[in-house]
Amino acid sequence: MFRFTTIFAKFHLFNAQTKVPAQTGKKIFLMSFLVLLSTVNLFAQKLERIEPMFWYTGMHNPKLQLLVHGENISASTVSLSYPGVKLVKVNKVENPNYLFVDLELSSTVKAGTFPINFALKGKKIFSYTYELKSRNKSAGRIQGVTQKDFIYLLMPDRFSNGDKSNDVVQGLTETTLNRDSMYYRHGGDIQGVINHLDYLKDLGITTVWMTPEIENNMPHASYHGYAVTDHYKIDPRFGTNELYNRYVETAHAKGMKVIKDIVHNHIGTGHWFFKDLPMKSWVHQWTKYTQTSYRDQAVMDTHASAGDRKKMLDGWFVPSMPDLNESNPYVQNYLTQNHIWWIEYAGIDGLRLDTYAYNDPAYMADWAIKVKAEFPKLSIFGETFVNGVANQAYFTQGNTVNRGFDTHLPGITDMAVKDAIYEALNGKNGWTDGINRLYDVVAHDFLYQDPTRNCIALDNHDMSRFYSIVNEDFDKYKMGMALLLTMRGIPQMYYGTEILMKNFSNPDGLVRFDFPGGWDGDKKDKFIADGRTKKENEAFEFVKKLANFRKNSEALKTGNLMQFVPEDDIYVYFRYNNNIKGTVMVITNNTEKEKTLATDRFAERTAGISTAKNIVTNDVVSLKDIKVPAKTTLVLELN
Repeated sequence: MFRFTTIFAKFHLFNAQTKVPAQTGKKIFLMSFLVLLSTVNLFAQKLERIEPMFWYTGMHNPKLQLLVHGENISASTVSLSYPGVKLVKVNKVENPNYLFVDLELSSTVKAGTFPINFALKGKKIFSYTYELKSRNKSAGRIQGVTQKDFIYLLMPDRFSNGDKSNDVVQGLTETTLNRDSMYYRHGGDIQGVINHLDYLKDLGITTVWMTPEIENNMPHASYHGYAVTDHYKIDPRFGTNELYNRYVETAHAKGMKVIKDIVHNHIGTGHWFFKDLPMKSWVHQWTKYTQTSYRDQAVMDTHASAGDRKKMLDGWFVPSMPDLNESNPYVQNYLTQNHIWWIEYAGIDGLRLDTYAYNDPAYMADWAIKVKAEFPKLSIFGETFVNGVANQAYFTQGNTVNRGFDTHLPGITDMAVKDAIYEALNGKNGWTDGINRLYDVVAHDFLYQDPTRNCIALDNHDMSRFYSIVNEDFDKYKMGMALLLTMRGIPQMYYGTEILMKNFSNPDGLVRFDFPGGWDGDKKDKFIADGRTKKENEAFEFVKKLANFRKNSEALKTGNLMQFVPEDDIYVYFRYNNNIKGTVMVITNNTEKEKTLATDRFAERTAGISTAKNIVTNDVVSLKDIKVPAKTTLVLELN
């Protein structure tokens, strides 16, 4: 560090020895001091990062905004020269440590590298070699996830530890590894998932969804992934960007797909740009800490107060997760480009959007338009942890419930179907209760532009596990899994459901236990049949049978759904297409008594067919007066 007191002392000594007039001496010193100050300022310039680190040619949107971060970087001038790349504008913001550089890429720009130069007072101080890559047009990338698929949701920290060397990473704020605690890191990683892709494929899974793999450099409970601290970096305890890319490629090579879980709404307080905000409006600011109300109704309620709506949308999710201000155009560009970058970089097939209802609606619609313009086949569904079909449909595309504008969101997490299945399994049958609740919820599909794009599930990492919800009743478990795998929409199963993992979500960690056998030294390895109990193997084989049948059933993959009003406490629906043979008939008897189902009323779906195959038992069943055991969902294929 320069010691200016020493400089002043030397100036006075120089003045005395040379007998220079005081006024002249002051001028000499002032000029020298300004030159020195300029030199100090020059050496204080520092380039920390540019994001996106690289980009792609051939994008639908020619605009690219680079976030440039570095100490006093705003004092620099920026220049570049590359055919097809135009420097449009350099934006300075409140924080001098940031520049936002607007570029425009021509449709003919070629892949290659070029320097982005930073200068101070005409003198170059450093440059960054920027790269434009060609888009990857290989087959099997960005395929989309549809109701042809069966999604397996897992938490990478709790699934399998494939690489012990990254269990603890020095320099990160959390370095505790403790499998006995529900909140500490357990050591699971991406390599562990790669190691068990064959297990998932054998089970009948076609798509893997991990909770966010992005860096969460937080001091506590960093394992879940929803408090991002670096948008462009895989958490080093899970692996690397290159390993994530290899994971997607490996899944694709095995005929499987990948969903990436992304978070628009919030970040972690450990995020590098939260520690040095580009501007105050980068996150939602309040005079005192204000948490969201979690009341989604305030977003859709035509009678809602502006204050309630603001609290819902702009309030922070929790104190450790700052709420991003998505009405800020710089934030918008940053998030949208980041997601486009990951899709193109890794070739993922779909996105799950966390906490969708908490985001700025106008931005999310614009985001969806821009992302779908680049990747038309990409599948997208938003987490809408809300109550009721209309509340869910409000967030889906098409303005089907008079919202006033199109969200462009293809699908949602269908909590209404989940709740209805719970009621069908645990409730007492009544006019709108029990099995009739499920019939009623499905009857509301007219509210969606396309309900088959919804993701249906029986549980996830934020809910009590399905097996516990049905009080560990194995018959109800099989009933629910049969409904999940035959209902319209994209079925999703939470890791461990196939081996009857259980527990309740208060606190959340109780539903986030490790998959037994994912760690060296585990007493039981439930990835293999010998490690499972008899009942666990029965559950595994039941799911496997239905899931693998589903892979080959055109009726379930692409067919329509026709349901019939429940009678005598029996609910029947069909999945069908133009060919009657291959139609799937689903019959649910949720009572404690065996029922006999007369089938005359189903003639419009069964005409000309007299027998069907029980998918689980392989028995041939007559379609006349079907015996339906107590607490059973029959899955029959008409033949």
